[in-house]
Amino acid sequence: MSKHLLRPQGEFPAAGLIRRLAAMFYDFLLCIALLIVVTFIYKLILMGFYGEAQLKQLSDSGALDRDPLLSSLLLLSLFGFFSKFWTHNGQTLGMQVWGIRIQNADGTAISLWQALLRFLVAIASWLCLGLGFLWILWDKDKRSWHDIYSDSRTVQLPKNVHKK
Repeated sequence: MSKHLLRPQGEFPAAGLIRRLAAMFYDFLLCIALLIVVTFIYKLILMGFYGEAQLKQLSDSGALDRDPLLSSLLLLSLFGFFSKFWTHNGQTLGMQVWGIRIQNADGTAISLWQALLRFLVAIASWLCLGLGFLWILWDKDKRSWHDIYSDSRTVQLPKNVHKK
């Protein structure tokens, strides 16, 4: 699969921690909405199988707590959200608002494999109390753990860029 060049092209500085955190907060709100919708659809499908009364009984008894299928669907939904944006134009909606982008060193979009690495290492970064994100403060190239492990860069785009 050939890599596609992202627009605009150029040498851009690495994005700082505050800008990244702001974009993450914006995306966090979008992800909460996505998870609510996926859970709602899942519950509707369960209701179709079990019926409303039996589903309520299962829910009240705690049988639906820690549902591995729902957990898997939610994780896949989140990965789908991020991977689509990162591999298509290098930016989630929050990243577009804050003017940052994920890209390879040559200005191309990252691959699906790189997106998976970014996603998994970002989760590990949060599980380590955000240390993988704070790594930006010590790395000379302002790279987070997921930048390093996915061999990608998070750059800050110029403010006056017109998208085509």
